[in-house]
Amino acid sequence: MDGTKGSAVAGLRDCWIQPYGATPRPVWDPDVPSPLNYFDGWQKVPEQEVFENAFKRQWELFLRYVVKNEPFRWDLLEGAKGVQLAEKGLESSSKRAWVDIGPLAV
Repeated sequence: MDGTKGSAVAGLRDCWIQPYGATPRPVWDPDVPSPLNYFDGWQKVPEQEVFENAFKRQWELFLRYVVKNEPFRWDLLEGAKGVQLAEKGLESSSKRAWVDIGPLAV
C-alpha cells in the first residue's frame, strides 16, 4: 500500500513499512546500473500482540457449541459466504482483475 507518508506491505505473518524519508530517490540513467538497494529502507513492524491460531480458536468455539450448547456466531450461511469469497479470490487472481462479489445465491 502506498501512502503520502510511506509504503507498507502486509504478508501472511509479517508487515513491512518504508517511511517516506527512507524511500530511495533513484535517478534514471540507462548507461549505469542503479547503485541503490531498494530493500534496505524497509523495516519490519514489531509484533505488538501474539494471536492464537484462528482456525484452532474457531474449532474450539465450535466444540464448545456442540458440547456445552454455547452460542456460535458462524452458521451455514456464514460458511457459504466464506466459500463464495474464496472462489471470488481465485477468480480475481486468474483474471488479474477486480471482480464483484455480489449477493449470495440462496
